[in-house]
Formats: sequence, C-alpha cells, structure tokens
Amino acid sequence: MEMEASSASQRLHFGKMGYGCQHYRRRCKIRAPCCNEVFSCRHCHNEAVNLLSNPFDRHELVRKDVKQVICSVCDTEQPVAQLCSNCGVNMGEYFCKICNFFDDDTEKGQFHCDDCGICRVGGRENFFHCKKCGSCYSVALRGNHTCVENSMQHHCPICYEYLFDSLKDTTVMKCGHTMHYECYHEMLKRDKYCCPICSKSVIDMSRVWKRMDEEIEATLMPEDYRYKKVWILCNDCDDTTEVYFHIIGQKCSHCRSYNTRTIAPPELPQ
Repeated sequence: MEMEASSASQRLHFGKMGYGCQHYRRRCKIRAPCCNEVFSCRHCHNEAVNLLSNPFDRHELVRKDVKQVICSVCDTEQPVAQLCSNCGVNMGEYFCKICNFFDDDTEKGQFHCDDCGICRVGGRENFFHCKKCGSCYSVALRGNHTCVENSMQHHCPICYEYLFDSLKDTTVMKCGHTMHYECYHEMLKRDKYCCPICSKSVIDMSRVWKRMDEEIEATLMPEDYRYKKVWILCNDCDDTTEVYFHIIGQKCSHCRSYNTRTIAPPELPQ
C-alpha cells in the first residue's frame, strides 16, 4: 500500500516546475476560445496576437472563458481541471477553478480575491481589499492611503499597461493614484516629482521649496515686474490665490508649495 501511495504521489507531482513559459510554471497549455489556438498561458496568447498578428485581429484572452486544457505530460486535451484525466498528473500545484488558473510555483503565495474576481500573489494574509479603490493593497496601507474610486481600473500613466491584472508590482502614491513600482522610480530618476494623473507632489518637497525660497530672495525681479501679481492654482492643495509674480516660481500662500500653475498671466508693462 505504501509503495502504491508513493507511486501515486510521484505521478501526481511528476514534472513539477519543469513545464510552462516565462510567465508561469505549469503542466498544461490552454486552448484559447477566442481563436481556438493553443498557448502556454493567456499572456503568451496576448503577446503573440497583439504583437505579431494583423491589427484587425488583435484581442485579449478572457481567462474565465477557457474551457479546454492540454496536459503537457501526456498531451491529452480535456475540460479544465487540476488533475489530468489521462495520466493523473497535477497540472498546477495551485489551481483556481474560478479563474481557470494553474501555477506550480506556490512560493508566490497565490490566492483568489472574490472582490477583485481574480487571483493575486503575495499571500492572502499580506493583503486587504479596498472596496473604494477596487483592488487589493498591502496591509501596511490599511487606513493609511488616500482612496481614489477604482484607482486600479486604469492604465499605468507611464507605460500604459492595464494595472488591475498586471504581473508587475504597483505602488500607491500620496494622492491615491497608482502606477507600476518600476515606472514610479524611473519617473523619480528623471526628476519628475508630480503625479502624471493629478499633478500633485508624490514625495516630500519641503527642502526643494526652501531652496526656491532662497533663490527667489536672492533674485530681484526687474522693476516693471516687481509688484505684478498673478492668480495661481496650487496642484497640491487645490487652493486658488493671488500672489506676486516671479520668474523662478509662484508660491502657494496656503500650503507653501511651489507646485503651482498660473491661471492669469501678469500684465505686461506698457
């Protein structure tokens, strides 16, 4: 009996981590219901169809529509299930029958979020679902982030990849908007410190504002402009106010930010 159990276990786990693609380790392929072609996963389908095909044929595979899978060990096509109906191999150590999702690499900590309606990675205990933002966030952000309705239901403002089901890590900025973590840091490397969506400052800029104060104090404007005023809108606090014009920048009198834009230009000298 022990030998039979051992044999069954070996058959069940045969080929684990030995099959799959660059996106997932799994022991099956999927038949795309949209074009009836076979791919290792939906991302392989989307990349092949959207990059190589006729522009008029471009489309994305809906994971829940998958009905047939092909066992990578014995090449048997069958309805979606975790175990192969022919050779008995486990086609994915992690399997979600809702998403039709298989993955052998369980160290990712996969879990299905009913509110998101998709599988996530990182361990269920490390995430919570924010109903207003419409997505799962790290527990560190529970009660510690600005909610933006359906903030994940849009494209990354830098690379324009859809964020909700992206494989890349995302980050939540101070303003509540989201983008890819790597895109966020690339933006900072290029000295861009405002949210591409709402233009609010994404980091503490107080030191920069202090240096601008010093520079403005040391830079005297021409007499014709010295007492000219302009109306500004502050991107950080949304306050509108009238301030003295300066070529270096206009400071918000409410929150002291220089992240402002002029909404009424200074009068030109006659």
